[in-house]
Amino acid sequence: MASGDLLSGFFQSINASTVFKSLAALLLAIVAIRISTYVLTHLSEWKVLNTFGINRITVKMLIPLLKFSIYFAAIYYILVVIFDIGSNQIILFSGLLGAGLGFGLQNLFADVVGGILTVAERPYQIGDKITIGGHYGEVKDIGLRVTWLVTPDDNLVSVPNGSIFKDPVSSANAGNLEMMVAIDLFIDPSCDANLAMNILKEALVTSKYIRLSEKHPYVILIKDFPFYKRIRAKGYANDFRFEFLFETDVTRRAWQEFKQVGIRPPRIGIEIAEKEV
Repeated sequence: MASGDLLSGFFQSINASTVFKSLAALLLAIVAIRISTYVLTHLSEWKVLNTFGINRITVKMLIPLLKFSIYFAAIYYILVVIFDIGSNQIILFSGLLGAGLGFGLQNLFADVVGGILTVAERPYQIGDKITIGGHYGEVKDIGLRVTWLVTPDDNLVSVPNGSIFKDPVSSANAGNLEMMVAIDLFIDPSCDANLAMNILKEALVTSKYIRLSEKHPYVILIKDFPFYKRIRAKGYANDFRFEFLFETDVTRRAWQEFKQVGIRPPRIGIEIAEKEV
């Protein structure tokens, strides 16, 4: 059958009934996605799942998988069942889609393919703290075209899924609830560095936000610079949502103890601050 006949048969099948049924199928798909997203989001916070070794990120990653499945099922139903398109017509439409991509739809196609690959290969998941396209935040949703991030400033950022083809992706927790946090404190070089390290260690391991285990060790490091010493603590927050609370808690309690024993911030920093005032 000629391509013209195939297209003619398709356009002849377009009428009020098929259009209504197609819209109804799309509406049902959208409703199904909304309901499944709501259910899985609330189910992911169900603490009973932790007893089975299932964390909320694992459950939330079912959301984009189910979303993509529902969308493609709806498209298949509309084309094959409602419009009664056969395999030859599907091949023809695939060719027309390919031609359309050559006329300016490359970005849209790349975003959709990027979304599919993200769900399949999981360079990041819903719930991960990632850096992509110059943005850092928690992945809230992975859609057909964009990934939604919530930044530490509570801004909602949309990043095209096609970004995974050109931008590196850094995941701070890689699907785990625990997250490595580095905490840097700077002290005057004349102060007792060993004492400072011990104080920072105590503040770190006694924090209510830390996860300590053989799999989640901590480390205290020191590095000398010309005008100051940097004391660095690296430990795992027991939930990546507590990243900044963990850092604040350790920093606050360490500096309180530093003041008690006479450990000071770098003098050059204080002099610069005084000049600026």
